[in-house]
Amino acid sequence: MRNDAFPADKRCARALSWCVAAALAFGTFAVERDASAQTVASKARESGCADTPRFVEGSGSMFRCSTANGASAYFNVPGAVDTGPSRKGGTTAKSTPTPAGFPRVDADTQKGRDDMRRKVLADELGAEEKLLADARSTYANGAPTPLPEEQANAEKYKERIARLRQSVQLHERNIDALKKELGNTR
Repeated sequence: MRNDAFPADKRCARALSWCVAAALAFGTFAVERDASAQTVASKARESGCADTPRFVEGSGSMFRCSTANGASAYFNVPGAVDTGPSRKGGTTAKSTPTPAGFPRVDADTQKGRDDMRRKVLADELGAEEKLLADARSTYANGAPTPLPEEQANAEKYKERIARLRQSVQLHERNIDALKKELGNTR
């Protein structure tokens, strides 16, 4: 059900939040081993974060922040770990062996979960690509038609162009992240 009380960016952020939650429920994100690993701060700047990125619990190396327009941005920082209160002195916790009676998931159940995750990611990618196309057409290569109130106020027009550019960039980053996650699925 579409709610027009939320702008497209917020609907996108809510949908992406749901997608990430579903992906976490069906398996953790793969951690990319990259020789040129970026820092959390540089990824936050690149993602347009307006606040301090927060570690997404149970995700391996996933971080979340809010952008200037109120949307959520998610990004991976390979090799980064949560240094919050659950970790002593910034070191990773020692792994403990799985208890003998711990329930295990059979291969068919895991395959079903992986298939569901892949479907959710593919659906979200399709929706995000449509939102990108809409954002690009509204942006009109940086020269959208000025609104009546913007014709007399060039600053308002410039601000709207900047917001539209940020929207296009956000959707492009989201598409890249979704494609990357789809590539990481089994």
